[in-house]
Amino acid sequence: MPVPTEPVVFFKAPSCISGPNDPVVQPSHSTKLDWEAELGIVIGQPARQVSPDRALEHVAGYCIINDVSDRGFQFQSSQWDKAKSCDTFGPTGPYIVTKDEVGDPQSLAIWLEVNGDRRQESHTSQMIFSVAEIVSYVSHYMTLLPGDLIATGTPAGVGLGMKPEPIWLQPGDQIRIHIEKLGFQHQRVVAQV
Repeated sequence: MPVPTEPVVFFKAPSCISGPNDPVVQPSHSTKLDWEAELGIVIGQPARQVSPDRALEHVAGYCIINDVSDRGFQFQSSQWDKAKSCDTFGPTGPYIVTKDEVGDPQSLAIWLEVNGDRRQESHTSQMIFSVAEIVSYVSHYMTLLPGDLIATGTPAGVGLGMKPEPIWLQPGDQIRIHIEKLGFQHQRVVAQV
């Protein structure tokens, strides 16, 4: 995919949120299930048209998000929401760590493993857009309110990008995610019954 010139914004339904160690349920019509380890930004103060240099004043803390996605659903049309909003497609946590405890959000190691194989390994310093830039950008199109959660995008290494061909999650697969200072997640993929 080409590098975006501005953040890509889409919504995930609140009903997709699940616990950090809850199973990821693969819908019966899903065939291209993918992982995305992401830094989550938790808004603490209302933010409307804030500048990047003031954006972090509106952040309460940070967490881990697995932005689970079905690429088949995603590329059926330009509506990413349906690919990212299925039940259990938003494992979040295990903690919301306050911004004072995290310090610089652009200095955190991040990795994801599938069945013990490291698939993603990066650092928030490598993000295309900083936390401050993302909060500022989104606040120019909608008012952000306390409790809003923004996923910041994922590093290289998702299943869609595997070579020579994509690798998709299957029932029984184990996902483990870590972001420095934010803890660990562990999910097992299960088939919808």
